[in-house]
Amino acid sequence: MKSFSATNFVNDSADVLAQASAAVRKNPQALFTDFQWFLYRAQNTVYFTAFSRQSVDKAALENMVAEMTALAPQLTHGFIGAQPGQPFPKHLLDAITSVREVDSFDGYPDVWLDPGLELYETKSLPLFRVMAVVRKGGPDAEGRASMVMVRASHCLLEGSDSALLTRSQPAGHGVPVAKKAKVPLSHRFKYAAISWLSTPAHMIAAHLLSPKEKPMGFRSLAIKRHRLRLLSKRLGVRTRSLMFALVTHALNGKEKNINQRVIAAAYTMLDNERHDADDDFFRVRTLDARFTVLEDFLEYVRAIDDTVGKIEQKDITKTQFVLNATFKLHRLVSKVLPFLYGKRFWRFSGPYDLILTLVPPHRTYGSITSGMIEPIYCGSFHPGTNLCTFVPGREYVTFNFSMETRHLANVDKIMALLEEVEARDLPLPT
Repeated sequence: MKSFSATNFVNDSADVLAQASAAVRKNPQALFTDFQWFLYRAQNTVYFTAFSRQSVDKAALENMVAEMTALAPQLTHGFIGAQPGQPFPKHLLDAITSVREVDSFDGYPDVWLDPGLELYETKSLPLFRVMAVVRKGGPDAEGRASMVMVRASHCLLEGSDSALLTRSQPAGHGVPVAKKAKVPLSHRFKYAAISWLSTPAHMIAAHLLSPKEKPMGFRSLAIKRHRLRLLSKRLGVRTRSLMFALVTHALNGKEKNINQRVIAAAYTMLDNERHDADDDFFRVRTLDARFTVLEDFLEYVRAIDDTVGKIEQKDITKTQFVLNATFKLHRLVSKVLPFLYGKRFWRFSGPYDLILTLVPPHRTYGSITSGMIEPIYCGSFHPGTNLCTFVPGREYVTFNFSMETRHLANVDKIMALLEEVEARDLPLPT
């Protein structure tokens, strides 16, 4: 049988769909790329949530699922009994949608955010859920009648998919790329060689250095987009550099909660240029960054901007290509030595103190997000990893944290830091 990846069957050819169904009959994850496999095994989850002016019910959520799976058919993959590309029967729709009433929206969205590991418990259910909370007595003073959340395994959706679905646009991964940039064979050998060194090193480090399980929690923060643009212009830095600086400086604090000298971060961004060494599903690029800790915020943010500029002037594909090769080797090893891949391995976050994720702008449009209003909150969870996801909308940018609970109280310091810097005597924008 022809080899399939999760990207081969967005088209509705009956023959392609039949072969895809046959491919997953014995192994539901057979269509996953190596990157997808890694995130599936790590039980990484993502979420989207926003308030709505409409009071939704089960029927509305089931219609939303139908529209989502039509636009992102990868949502029909990865579980026992999956029929790739086919609509869900009623019993599955009923199992993955839920609605409950609440007295108020106080504390939302934070109070209903959680790791979402139940997605992996029932192997015969799709790897996503759509749920809503509806306010008793109708809309509140801000016109919010309900709040909707989509929670999914990260192996099925990335930030660009969330942005597309928010606009009710196709988010499938099967559109063929007419031309992929060729990675020189010597470079491919180099990436493979590095993976043969990094994979056992990763395995040993994970089993020796993986931290004990720690309490993890969620926090959300919404900031007016124009405030960040204005301040970054006054400072003469990129807006993303300002956001990175606000988060890391506030979380680290005077106590140096994250690191005393250098904060080791990985940040991600979208790259539409495709290479033949790319994963066939994910479009994301992972970049390594080291932020030297400085007491003065102005010095700190400008140093971060200089670091970001230097990183992005270089080849931004190298780290991702090495990671792709490493995922491939881990998948091969796991088939022979599955006992090495327990919770301790997946809890190890590698050499990073913090992961910073930039996703494309999220703007509501069309039937899927009809009635939804900003701010829009999106984030992810990976066991044992401190994460912050930045989600720009029309009016707001949300900062979405999933991290050790000991860091969450410092999220409140971000707004205080922002106000303090805004109050400084800085040059006005030209």
